[in-house]
Amino acid sequence: IPRNHIRVEKDVVYAVVGGRKLMLDIAYPDNLTEPAPAIVDIPGGAWRTVRKSAEDAIWYAQQGFVGVSIIHRTSDIAVFPAAVHDCKTAVRWLRANAEKFNINPDEIGVTGFSSGGHLATLLGTSGGDRYLEGEGGYPGFSSRVQAVVDHFGPTDFLKINDFRFADSIDHFDAQSPESLFLGGPIKDRPELVKLANPITYIDPKDPPIWIGHGEKDGMVIINQSELLYDALKKAGVETEFVRVE
Repeated sequence: IPRNHIRVEKDVVYAVVGGRKLMLDIAYPDNLTEPAPAIVDIPGGAWRTVRKSAEDAIWYAQQGFVGVSIIHRTSDIAVFPAAVHDCKTAVRWLRANAEKFNINPDEIGVTGFSSGGHLATLLGTSGGDRYLEGEGGYPGFSSRVQAVVDHFGPTDFLKINDFRFADSIDHFDAQSPESLFLGGPIKDRPELVKLANPITYIDPKDPPIWIGHGEKDGMVIINQSELLYDALKKAGVETEFVRVE
């Protein structure tokens, strides 16, 4: 779809939590003849540096979707499950505003890289879980998603140190992204880790999940995607795993 047929709204407030405005950028074709699927892009950045992108939203809109790029509370502002609550609120907001933006509320997909991939996958596997739902608003609408694209997201935190590359970090360190996300060293918080792992919630009702991962990724090792893929296959969830050399 040509760029001149794409409408963009930036810095749209989808929730206010603790006095903090949570915003998204949304792009949508103006020549749709019927409601379109929406794609929510969750930025990566170790749950710490999250920058939404109107250009990303526009790119999805040019492919015929309603494109959305969001921000969520980062781990220096509020630890897990705050970021998950925000992402689920954004999905509910989209359903609440489906008519305005010509969204098909039965077709909302989510995608992300790294920490964004973790959150996208968690939205896919944890549909209906009360602990992760949050109180961000629009309680009459579902936060379930119908498709997930996960680019190298962490899925099983306590196994992320299982093998190391020269550029790997120690994920058990108190200053690792995962430890900061959970508010303390992950080895000391096994029960909280379980609640944060997308792999925990997998069941046969989960939506299709596509996974892509680089074999020499030193930050999030590829076993995170291997473990996810195996668990999805075992549960009978539709999935595809692309290994990148």
